Amino acid sequence: MQTIPAVLRAAAQEHGDRPAYVDGDRVVSFAALLDLVRRTAAGYRARGFSPAERAAVWAPNSVDWVVAALAVSYAGGTLVPLNSRYTGHEAADIVDRSGATLVVVADGFLGRHQVEELRSASDLPKVREVVDIAALAEVMTEPGDIDAVADAVGPDDVADILFTSGTTGRPKGAMSAHRQTVGVARAWGELGGVTAADRYLVVNPFFHSFGYKVGIVTGLTTGATLYPLATFDLDRTMELIETERISVLPGAPAIYQSLLTAPGREERDLSSLAVTGAAVVPVVLIERMRQAAPEGLGIDQVVTAFGMTEAVVVTMARDGDDAELVATTCGRAIPGMETRIDATTPGEPGELLVRGEFVMLGYLDDPAATAEAIDADGWLHTGDVGVMDEAGNLRITDRLKDMYISGGFNVYPAEVEQALMRLDGVDDVAVVGVPDERMGEVGKAYVVGTASAEEVVAFARERLANFKVPRFVEHVDALPRNLSGKVLKTALRGSQARTSGTEEN
Repeated sequence: MQTIPAVLRAAAQEHGDRPAYVDGDRVVSFAALLDLVRRTAAGYRARGFSPAERAAVWAPNSVDWVVAALAVSYAGGTLVPLNSRYTGHEAADIVDRSGATLVVVADGFLGRHQVEELRSASDLPKVREVVDIAALAEVMTEPGDIDAVADAVGPDDVADILFTSGTTGRPKGAMSAHRQTVGVARAWGELGGVTAADRYLVVNPFFHSFGYKVGIVTGLTTGATLYPLATFDLDRTMELIETERISVLPGAPAIYQSLLTAPGREERDLSSLAVTGAAVVPVVLIERMRQAAPEGLGIDQVVTAFGMTEAVVVTMARDGDDAELVATTCGRAIPGMETRIDATTPGEPGELLVRGEFVMLGYLDDPAATAEAIDADGWLHTGDVGVMDEAGNLRITDRLKDMYISGGFNVYPAEVEQALMRLDGVDDVAVVGVPDERMGEVGKAYVVGTASAEEVVAFARERLANFKVPRFVEHVDALPRNLSGKVLKTALRGSQARTSGTEEN
């Protein structure tokens, strides 16, 4: 089974009346999910949607999002998920560039008027139909011959186009085939030990690969029950973990940090959590996630991994890996993937290169960017800096673009951030390079927490080489992040104010 329609039908056959989704008071079984998808796909066709066309979904997490998206695949089309926080102009740009002919929208989300925003932003001549997701039932019709359309979907057909977050420029559309989306979802589920007995809370947005592929599609391949959250709400998250006995909770490190520092957490029973997954997680955070309550969360298995839109999941820790390995690496390449470090000296940091089954087909309508990202030998140049041990375990040290040079020495902010996260009173931190007349660039730490600037600098001096110690410290209420949890360092670099600084010679 290498297509999304085939995986959906297999899940319905195997799991039948078991709950596939619990969305508030709404419970949808696997069999009912298939029925909803078939009728929605037939409705798309009745409105002129044809195989190989593209459809965009612009909405927050919900069962309706799942139905709307899976129906695109079932109708033979290509899914284009849109960031639910996009402005009308941003959404219109992606819709226009993707060539989507159908757009499903959550009109009224966050008190906005998305349909009006979309229509006023651009003419969108290719769009034939805009559907309010709240009225999705009105689209549905009898399935007719829709199963034959789903049967015609092939493993190499383009399943989805996920646009990059745009933190480094204009978003680019990464194209994946059905075999890739299904394969990576299955691999993550197997390596993470996810089964039909699991209750999986999805806080990652469905428009993101970790919400869509490692959320929705992994739910189909494993039979786990998914609980989608439209927006991250800390109290609601803790309530669901406690009352629904949530066992799987993938998310950005900020999610777990929020849980650890939540008021009243000690009064909650969060002991059902067994599997979590994230990317580069501070070592001290993993230690607290594993630590027994009330000091920690008491999570049995913390699955660190590394991924990106262009390859989804690249490396992953394995069940049974010792705590030290999980806490200090992103694991090793998953089956079907290769990794290597482009460095002149073995063991030294270098750019991470990735090759294998799950590397994107390319960027939509952008052969130049594709050729720049994927070389002639098939290696995807990630732009991430890392090192690998002899067993192939990867440790990401930073982004190439985040590295700065201080007095002739390369400084990787992630290393500094990992060190500072061990200081009591530092809840979150980001380090960027800022211009300096004498050193070229020096470090500036943006700190969330109660630790003073002097304490931060003194702590860094004890643990880091002189050139790595931040020269300036600024306290902020929160770090700017996108919906994927990635710190927006471009926003931090835009702030040239140097406050609470302590000079370091």
